[in-house]
Amino acid sequence: MGMNSFSNSIDLLQRAMDVSSLRYQVTANNIANSDVPNYKKQSVNFESELKRAFESRDNSHNEFRMITTDPRHIASKSPKDWRDVEPRRVSDFVTTSKPNGNNVDAEEEAMKIVQIQMQYRLLTQLTSFEFGQINTAMKSI
Repeated sequence: MGMNSFSNSIDLLQRAMDVSSLRYQVTANNIANSDVPNYKKQSVNFESELKRAFESRDNSHNEFRMITTDPRHIASKSPKDWRDVEPRRVSDFVTTSKPNGNNVDAEEEAMKIVQIQMQYRLLTQLTSFEFGQINTAMKSI
């Protein structure tokens, strides 16, 4: 395992933990607003954007690229760097609402909280495993 793949793994795990924290806040906020008239539940988009960035990187070697020799030339679309992908908060205006215009199902959101906590715990264990691998490698030097 090279140092670059280690730092990429740690970076990705760190980002995933940040997204989990944001999801936790957003979900807790949904629960807090479950009785507020016309409040629309929010969620966090991240993984689909991240997947798109990885796919653009993986497919980039097959793509046709124009060479630009002048700033006025139209540049080819370069692969999206996964490190530039940011989580986005989105409101759900589509789901059927309760009579007061609110669309939060508090029970469903509470289940999400449990899921987020379990995912976060898993991410911390994976991070600790990555550092454990480095420690093992350092001891054998």
